[in-house]
Amino acid sequence: MDARLSVVVPALNEAAGIERCLAALAPLRARGHEVVVADGGSTDGTAALAAPLADQVVAAPRGRASQMNAGAAASTGDALLFLHADTVLPPDADRAVLAALGAHAWGRFDVAIDTRDPRVALVGWGMNWRSRLTGIATGDQAIFVRRAEFRGFPAIALMEDVAFSKAMKHVSPPACLRERVLTSARRWERDGVLRTVFLMWRLRLQYWLGADPDDLARRYSH
Repeated sequence: MDARLSVVVPALNEAAGIERCLAALAPLRARGHEVVVADGGSTDGTAALAAPLADQVVAAPRGRASQMNAGAAASTGDALLFLHADTVLPPDADRAVLAALGAHAWGRFDVAIDTRDPRVALVGWGMNWRSRLTGIATGDQAIFVRRAEFRGFPAIALMEDVAFSKAMKHVSPPACLRERVLTSARRWERDGVLRTVFLMWRLRLQYWLGADPDDLARRYSH
């Protein structure tokens, strides 16, 4: 697929890491691709730090789904890649994504968690294999999609990545790239490995059983 890629980065109070995330995208911008940061009302200077390192910084209603949709609407590329602000793409991510989109409507990367804790590293390995088996991607895995097939993320407070994956599986199976993005271990380090894994599995199960995403989001944030 010979196309231009728009990388959309939703951000909220990410001053500590936004420059690292965006600096890794400089080679993509040099090759003609686009970076759009969708800020959800940061109060720590995130937007100002992002501005020199992005093509656009757009203001959006707070919430990852609404921010990603706003960034996508402001972007101009033929394909979209949604990148969390605490995650770093590999240097040739654009080439891998556009090659994959020649045969698939959407996809995601494998993920490596930035940690020396073998338990957390194992979590990343499990995320990759679960995604391959189910065809469901998480936001940490840098979901990408052809613009022509993009219908937006559902306006829910949590699990927007799961809902998006379920919808996209009706269009095509995902491209599961073995190239790895590097994502922060901050939640596992802050809340504990076992507690975080248990919480995420419980929330995911409750979502599949029909729980309200707003209720799940409240539990996730506490």
